[in-house]
Amino acid sequence: MKTMNDPVTSNITRGVRFKTKRITFAHSLLAIRALGGREIMKFLNQRGRLVSALVRPVLWLLVFAAGFRNVLGISIIPPYETYTEYAVYMVPGLIGIVLLFQTMQSALSMVYDREMGVMRLLLTAPMPRWYLLFAKVVAAAFLSMLQAYTFLVICLIFGVWLPWQAWFYMLPAMFAGAVMLGSVGLLLSVYVKQLENFAGTMNFVIFPMFFISSALFPLWKLRESGAQWGESLFWLANINPFTHVVELIRFAAYGKFNGVSLAVVLSVAAVFFLLATVGYDPQRGFLRRAGGPG
Repeated sequence: MKTMNDPVTSNITRGVRFKTKRITFAHSLLAIRALGGREIMKFLNQRGRLVSALVRPVLWLLVFAAGFRNVLGISIIPPYETYTEYAVYMVPGLIGIVLLFQTMQSALSMVYDREMGVMRLLLTAPMPRWYLLFAKVVAAAFLSMLQAYTFLVICLIFGVWLPWQAWFYMLPAMFAGAVMLGSVGLLLSVYVKQLENFAGTMNFVIFPMFFISSALFPLWKLRESGAQWGESLFWLANINPFTHVVELIRFAAYGKFNGVSLAVVLSVAAVFFLLATVGYDPQRGFLRRAGGPG
């Protein structure tokens, strides 16, 4: 009988190991595709969510931009090489708000899935927990990017134009920003114990991140305002991770690279995702309903 030292047996063993690695890689891609497809199907079946996701930035674009078109003039600041219409300036910020709201909504669905025990079933898959959570974040990022490009189509309809190259240049910037915002939402879903509390917590996270940023106005206008708190708001906006998501997208739209914003986005994404992975407990909602330790 041939032993494990036999050349034929050794070749079979190596082949099985190689095949196992290939299957593992295939399963990794399958996990992202399956979770991404699930998120997209859930989103398309909830028409109210689809409409609200697009109405919000469109209202900002039409109402806010129209009201402040002649009030806020955008000077020649990077990445712009000429004077820019306020509506055009707003587009990267509104793309950021689309990403922010959608990733937070996906985090809310993760709280719901945890409460219903769906995450317990998902994490029984023969994949590392961190990878399954990462796949959820990537799935949320793909869905938010799909909405962002739909918003860009609406911008074209209303005559707000970006360079045609921007549609391609913004893709990696959007993905990096969406993953970072998804990691923030994932961390919130880990440490917020009840679904009702999470909805309130979202408001305390989304609106400060959005308004204290460069999404609606250049940061230098905070210093020029002359208000006593203008300087403080300026520095808060500079350390706001959402500001760097918006600026990363803004620079990418014009084919320019913002290394500081990219470093901040990647660093925050890594730290928040690590904290969320360490603290994630899929049994929390299930144990509370079962009467076990909460």
